[in-house]
Amino acid sequence: MNRCDEIKAHIRMEERYQGLSLVFAHSDTIKTEILDAVEEAKKETGLKPFIFEKISNDREDIHAIYIEFRDDIHREGGELLTKVLKKLHIDHCEKDI
Repeated sequence: MNRCDEIKAHIRMEERYQGLSLVFAHSDTIKTEILDAVEEAKKETGLKPFIFEKISNDREDIHAIYIEFRDDIHREGGELLTKVLKKLHIDHCEKDI
């Protein structure tokens, strides 16, 4: 099952920074699934990323949850981001970043 049409994943990596944004159309169900996947991955890895959400008040089609690791010198956050993608059945990220 591939959910890339339902949830768009965008990964960004810079020096000491890793971030994953998961963009979806307004859906409380999808939002809950994403947050549950993040919590499971946090428990499995012991990592504590910075998590926030952005909801567009102007457009129903732009809702996103961001998962970020700042000052991630050893790139440990990648394990958590990969687990989140697998739990959500997302097999690739968008190529726009």
